[in-house]
Amino acid sequence: MKFYTTLHKYYCGIDLHAKILYICILDQQGNKLVHQNIGTDPLALLRLLEPYICNVVVGVECFIEKQVNLLE
Repeated sequence: MKFYTTLHKYYCGIDLHAKILYICILDQQGNKLVHQNIGTDPLALLRLLEPYICNVVVGVECFIEKQVNLLE
């Protein structure tokens, strides 16, 4: 099994919700550069990522809740 081991200048984590995104961007040393909430407007996200866009890896967490009736 091969693992991804490339280092990047910046790391971005996005916690995706229905109406808001929680964004955190860290540098290689783990310093917090951005930590804020924005709406789900794609242009707002692009503006936030723009200074880091050529040197960032992004991870997104998303949970979709669905009710399931196991007795059906």
